[in-house]
Amino acid sequence: MMDAHKQLRQTIVRLLSSMGSAKEIHQYLRRFSQVDAKRFAVVKVGGAVLRDDLEALTSSLAFLQQVGLTPIVIHGAGPQLDEALASAGIEKQLIDGLRVTPTAALAVVRRVLQTQNLQLVEALQAVDARATSILSGVFDAEFLDRERYGLVGRIHRVELAPIEASLRASSIPVIASLGETEAGQILNINADFSAKQLVHALQPYKIIFLTATGGLLNGSGQIIDSINLSTEYEELLAQPWLHSGMRLKLQQVKKLLDDLPLASSVSITRPAELAKELFTHRGSGTLIRRGEKVLHFDSWVGIDLDRLRRLIEYSFGRKLASDYFEKITPYRVYISENYRAAMVLTQEQGRTYLDKFAVLDEAQGEGLGRAVWQIMRDQNPELFWRSQHGNSVNSFYYSEADGFYKQERWKVFWYGIQDFHVIESCVAHCVTRPATLGEGLS
Repeated sequence: MMDAHKQLRQTIVRLLSSMGSAKEIHQYLRRFSQVDAKRFAVVKVGGAVLRDDLEALTSSLAFLQQVGLTPIVIHGAGPQLDEALASAGIEKQLIDGLRVTPTAALAVVRRVLQTQNLQLVEALQAVDARATSILSGVFDAEFLDRERYGLVGRIHRVELAPIEASLRASSIPVIASLGETEAGQILNINADFSAKQLVHALQPYKIIFLTATGGLLNGSGQIIDSINLSTEYEELLAQPWLHSGMRLKLQQVKKLLDDLPLASSVSITRPAELAKELFTHRGSGTLIRRGEKVLHFDSWVGIDLDRLRRLIEYSFGRKLASDYFEKITPYRVYISENYRAAMVLTQEQGRTYLDKFAVLDEAQGEGLGRAVWQIMRDQNPELFWRSQHGNSVNSFYYSEADGFYKQERWKVFWYGIQDFHVIESCVAHCVTRPATLGEGLS
């Protein structure tokens, strides 16, 4: 028993060491803890992850339980089924991406799913995590098309009682993707379809797909860290590098999120990076949200200045100068439609200056700030700005700037400006520019 406790402690230390600041971690913990237990997260686990990455999966799920969060896990077993059916002499047949399941195959399907389910439950219990095997009783189903697909089901109702009982015991429900008809006939159900129906029934805050790739990849093979569907979806679909499998996944995610609350999001990541994806602003995989439209203005006209003031003050934790909107003449203003992120640009010495970049804490991990930034950057090829030392957003600024200059109080950043004398004048402006944020909020 002591070895298991030691292993779990080492796991927690390893996961925490890969994360961001303690402030970020506590912020996410507080947010997740306020969500009803059954609405925290649904985690979809593919058979390849169970086969190749069971230890990392177990560690990450156990860690979530250690910090008081209980995810709901649903799994498939595709590669294991391929192997078991081949050994039984049953040829694999797919129609429209669905596994045809003749009567002879169903016993194999049930055995493999049960084996994989119990393997994960036992691995969790081995590190003193509480987990419950749920092999049936969740998905009420009917035949999808018996003649065409055999014993394959379509879910018509999700029964939450077994899941809720597990959650009341603070035990991780581990659900196999099997359905049952009113007559008691067991049916094979595609795990992605099961996950979709489970998500619709639970309306969770987080939907997590654990994969070997760790996220959606761009044309250079790098993970796309966040996607704001309201501003980026059409552009992504037009990219020639978005191959059919990734395109289908993106379309499926959009359909999923369209029917969920605005606060819900999808994360695609590796099992070992699950905690980092959940508890840090930068994350580790691809975070996908419905997002918000970004509104553009070239003056204060049309802007709810009271809401903008509250956004800026809550974001910085300090009072905005009472005469800010009288003294500052905006060049361009970008605001998310729900006033959770905003950028105020001015013209200084013929150059574009970023005067305010405000993002609410609750939106920092959503990719909303990045979405607003990207729209702004596309329309402003040159920019300079300043930021105080120790500002948590400076790491983002380093990645976006062409250069920076460290002053006693400020770091001055710029992009798109090449002339040294122009950069020098931008730095000089930042030295003398009056502060517009004052005392902290009471």
